Amino acid sequence: MSNETNAPAENKMGVMPVNRLLITMALPMMISMLVQALYNVVDSIFVARLSEAALTAVSMAFPVQNLMTGVSTGLGVGINALLSRELGKKNPEGANQVAMHGVLLEAIGYLFFLLFGLTATRLVFALQGASDEITQYGVDYLTIILCCSFGIYTEVLFERLLQSTGKTIYTMFTQGLGAIFNLIFDPLLIFGIGPFPAMGIKGAATATVLGQIVAGILALTLNFKFNEEVQLHLKGFKPRLQTIGNILYIGVPSILMVAIGSIMTFCINNILVVFSSTAVAVFGVYFKLQSFAFMPVFGMNNGIVPIVAYNYGARKPDRIKKTIQLGMFYAECIMLIIFALMQTIPAQLLRLFSASDDMLAIGVPALKTISYSFLLAGICVVCTSFFQALGSGVSSMLISFLRQLVVLVPLAYLLAQTGELAMVWYAWPIAELVSLSFSIIFFVRLDRKLLKPIRDEQKTQA
Repeated sequence: MSNETNAPAENKMGVMPVNRLLITMALPMMISMLVQALYNVVDSIFVARLSEAALTAVSMAFPVQNLMTGVSTGLGVGINALLSRELGKKNPEGANQVAMHGVLLEAIGYLFFLLFGLTATRLVFALQGASDEITQYGVDYLTIILCCSFGIYTEVLFERLLQSTGKTIYTMFTQGLGAIFNLIFDPLLIFGIGPFPAMGIKGAATATVLGQIVAGILALTLNFKFNEEVQLHLKGFKPRLQTIGNILYIGVPSILMVAIGSIMTFCINNILVVFSSTAVAVFGVYFKLQSFAFMPVFGMNNGIVPIVAYNYGARKPDRIKKTIQLGMFYAECIMLIIFALMQTIPAQLLRLFSASDDMLAIGVPALKTISYSFLLAGICVVCTSFFQALGSGVSSMLISFLRQLVVLVPLAYLLAQTGELAMVWYAWPIAELVSLSFSIIFFVRLDRKLLKPIRDEQKTQA
């Protein structure tokens, strides 16, 4: 330890005590992600006051909206891990190149969803069997979300550049500002309070994208003002296929993981709509509520990835092990809290969304049953950060594929054939058990492949 503390020139990710480092890196992002979860829930609470059809439309829009966000954050994972690794190797020019290629890839991602938003939103709801009323609500909402998504692409890119250099405190400001902006303008634009027009569901979408744009502008400003370790400049920049390939190699599995989740949600919506549109609304409410567990854990993961990647580049496997152990402990604590809430006050949680008696009858057993999956999920989520940071995002993708498409969707479909909606919800804890099993197997294999040789070499040298 004395050798590390005598190296003040090294990045804090290689020298600071691990528990303090993880808290320093992760806590700001966890707080900002909690605020993000809050505004996601409040957004749906306000939409639910319009009608249950509007709430169902937002639930049916979620698969595409989630995929759009997943492309930006997946690319961000690749940028984050690769840039942190270059910094760990003391290669600032390599880090700058990664950052510039990140700008290019995020811009391409936005252009794709702009085109999708202009041409294909109505098809999304037609494929899910939505009524005319739900379809109109959905098209109004999703078109704005996709066409104005340049805000979230800007926000994610420049937040990842800050995270990669250990400046996570600034991402708390950017995400927090965007979420607070959304919280304030949601009711103003939905219901037409004061001088603002009553835009209905379009107001919810407008408030969301305006919050993302504000956060993106702040993240861009903070990078140019405070992030001296990464220099963005077009002079002499030429796209390199190798750098693009390296980013995509790490990031695409994360994108595919989200794509798998979007396909799963799309399929589950189609399974549930056979019972009733209220069942789809309940599923959408569950997704909003579970974000209070998963969003802070994802925020912690955003802190874990650069720590693990940096210390892998710096050949410090003991720090990686300690980071993962602490991450799993904190993740499980968060999951246990949300599990307890869903077990004890499910009806009160559903009433936040103006739940009818029918929605309560469906939703209470749904929340109680699905929440058992939280007992296992914390470990699985932290394992994904370990895989991503060490360049094995494919492992995360395979686990997600097995959990959601090989187990969850087929099992939910089979349970639906019983004619009992309450049986469908048992698919979630069963799928999570499968996910945990494969996460442990892949974790052990990757540790033996990449970290054990470093430990053996260091023992030999000692």
